[in-house]
Amino acid sequence: MRAQRAFTAITALSLTALAAGCSAAGPDAPASGGPSEAPASGVVTVLTHDSFYLPDEVVAAFEDSSGIDVEFVTTGDGGSLANQIILTKGAPIADVVYGIDNTFASRVVEEGVLVEYVSDAPATGSAAYASVPSLPGLTPVDYSDVCINIDLTWFEAHDVEPPVTLEDLAEPQYKDLLVVTNPATSSPGLAFLLATVAAFGDDWSEYWEALRANGVRVAGSWSDAYYVDFSAPNYGGDRPIVLSYASSPPSEVIDGVPTSAALLDTCFRQVEYTGILAGTRNEAGAKAVIDWLLSDDVQSALPYAMYVYPVSDTATIPDEWLEHAPLADSPWQLPPAQIEEQRERLILDWTALVLD
Repeated sequence: MRAQRAFTAITALSLTALAAGCSAAGPDAPASGGPSEAPASGVVTVLTHDSFYLPDEVVAAFEDSSGIDVEFVTTGDGGSLANQIILTKGAPIADVVYGIDNTFASRVVEEGVLVEYVSDAPATGSAAYASVPSLPGLTPVDYSDVCINIDLTWFEAHDVEPPVTLEDLAEPQYKDLLVVTNPATSSPGLAFLLATVAAFGDDWSEYWEALRANGVRVAGSWSDAYYVDFSAPNYGGDRPIVLSYASSPPSEVIDGVPTSAALLDTCFRQVEYTGILAGTRNEAGAKAVIDWLLSDDVQSALPYAMYVYPVSDTATIPDEWLEHAPLADSPWQLPPAQIEEQRERLILDWTALVLD
């Protein structure tokens, strides 16, 4: 077994060559859907986004107990991930995909790039698992709330009452204070756009006109918005209101004192899924990996590794999350089918409205 995990990054230009070379499991792996399924073994390649991380020891323990070698290939964000598995339909460059979120889930299902598999892992009986949408071929594995965050220290220093709701962000006292991310290039940005559609319906564009008039700044990525523009003490930017996650504030606790908070009335529930790619030549191994991703070993690592909530009720949640990172009681949500139907048009209309 490897002592260090190898994460390979790929680009769209390399997809055709990878797909043409061989399937992820190698030429000797049994064909998917054959008359008998071999015991899980061999190599399972997992295609995932570039924010993915699991501790080496968690992966190594699974490899030791299962006899499976897990290799991870990373590429872009959730949108790039969806595009790439569709581009390589029928000749997948991996066996398993991890990180398709509910903003692209319906598109992936409709394209027929997944094997329908229903895991019987204990986590599938959890209340948290049951609370998120399930789709054919996609297994929920984690979730988070994309929310507006505020710099508590800025509002205290300037003696300004912090905003609470989406509507508040368009009020004049918050002019030139908000930074969000571009929904065309950022998964949180798309989630926030969808939150405004869920909240305001057909009037979402009027809301964004109000935000633009109020000086909203649009960053290309979450990292730019949070680490460069956000004014929290750890970063020192010039915007005290930023688009981030409900799980961000624990990282901003300094000497036991919180310096940021999430506005839970502004959140959109983002769910990440895993699934088996149609055409895999190691379906037994892929199923074992799906089950492993739902195990408490992985589920308990997710909050620390990727700042997301597990779908298993028996997984461990960091103590500081219970105090500083509560989830929204009623997050904004849209049906996956509606997201698929409207996503591209919304992005185009938003771009013309806010950036042009």
